[in-house]
Amino acid sequence: MRTLVTGGVRSGKSMVAEKLLAEMAPHGSATYVATGPSIDDPDWANRIAAHRDRRPTSWSTVETRDLADALEALTGPALIDCLGTWLTSALDELDVWEAPRESWQEALHQRTSAVVEAWARCPHDVVAVTNEVGWGVVPEHRSGRIFADELGRLNQDIARASDRVLLVVAGHVLPLSQP
Repeated sequence: MRTLVTGGVRSGKSMVAEKLLAEMAPHGSATYVATGPSIDDPDWANRIAAHRDRRPTSWSTVETRDLADALEALTGPALIDCLGTWLTSALDELDVWEAPRESWQEALHQRTSAVVEAWARCPHDVVAVTNEVGWGVVPEHRSGRIFADELGRLNQDIARASDRVLLVVAGHVLPLSQP
């Protein structure tokens, strides 16, 4: 089963996803696919540490920016956390922030399509975490608009390829679609 867990920042979506994965991997063997960058930022390091501390020691961790290949290489249940940090890395690698859209849009589409296709083909139970975008004002800065637009598109594509989609609000789970 492919499950997409979406919600706002600090909504509790990662904890919900971790619980789902633990239920999918009753014998403890699972993979946590960390897509976030390793940056020199104490707050970010604390977030990563909190996520690591919550995970069972029986779970293996794969840190990668190549999410499509990571999905293809899975051998059992997995959690991808998160699509937003993966997308940010892809946008950074393509140096999109000041470049004209036509110079990077096709390359980004190829990357996001590869992730969606790998997600759709994955034969294992997988859970992906993502941030819900677009519930506020249109971002003032171009970088914010690019991120919101592209994550919104990616979320829609992954949701269509998922068996269920869950929205987490204030720690509460609202099923948007279920098998």
